[in-house]
Amino acid sequence: MCLILLACYAHPDYPLIIAANRDEAYVRMAAPAAFWGDHPHLHAGRDLEKSGTWLGITRTGRIAAVTNYRAGYTPKDAPRSRGELVSQFLLGNDNTVGYLGQVAAHGDEYNGFSLIAGDLDALYFVSNRGAGIERISPGVHGLSNHLLDTPWPKVERGKRALQNLLAADEAALVAGLFDFLAERTTAGDQALPDTGVGVQRERELSPAFIGGERYGTRASTLVLVRNNGEVLFRERSFGAGGGALGEACSRFTLEKTAGPLRAACTLS
Repeated sequence: MCLILLACYAHPDYPLIIAANRDEAYVRMAAPAAFWGDHPHLHAGRDLEKSGTWLGITRTGRIAAVTNYRAGYTPKDAPRSRGELVSQFLLGNDNTVGYLGQVAAHGDEYNGFSLIAGDLDALYFVSNRGAGIERISPGVHGLSNHLLDTPWPKVERGKRALQNLLAADEAALVAGLFDFLAERTTAGDQALPDTGVGVQRERELSPAFIGGERYGTRASTLVLVRNNGEVLFRERSFGAGGGALGEACSRFTLEKTAGPLRAACTLS
């Protein structure tokens, strides 16, 4: 996952909105978003190499997503997969802060990551390249391959796009978010971050949607949670060069909810 946009307690009908692009090598096999056969309360895509996931939600309202933290060409020698950070949280029962504390304590076992996790009461952020656990405030936020709200061009463009949709109905919200996630605008060199991969690679990675020959956007995902607990989970899948492979759509109601939801990111 290389771009996550979220709106917490910012839309009148949706206390939580997530729009995300997962970027990965095309040769890494993955299953599209669905309820898992061995864990039927969990809805997520699935990495078929390590069995983890990059973004998911459970019927009880546990939510998590992860991005890689880019710092040069990092060797893939970490003993543990970052996808397990998401799947283990979603499949577990630990409170969020306790779980993230354990993640932070064992952060050196993973390559660089940034993790969002929580439930219908609060979302939190932690990175093994950051300063500690951070509660995510109400409003619009963005995450790419750095820390939360680091102002990379596609993060800033995405936050503006989401902000402009906060009065939209479902159809306009879905269409507008998918339009942004499909954007292939390359940032100007003066706005590019310097993450140690060289200017040409920074250019290639700067659009919201990446359509490279061997690496690119594999999935564009929307998760919309209504005040009544109804979840819309829509995902578009892509192959080499950004070719469309299909779309999955699920609607379900969270078991935890009886009446209006508390905001996904509550005021402190």
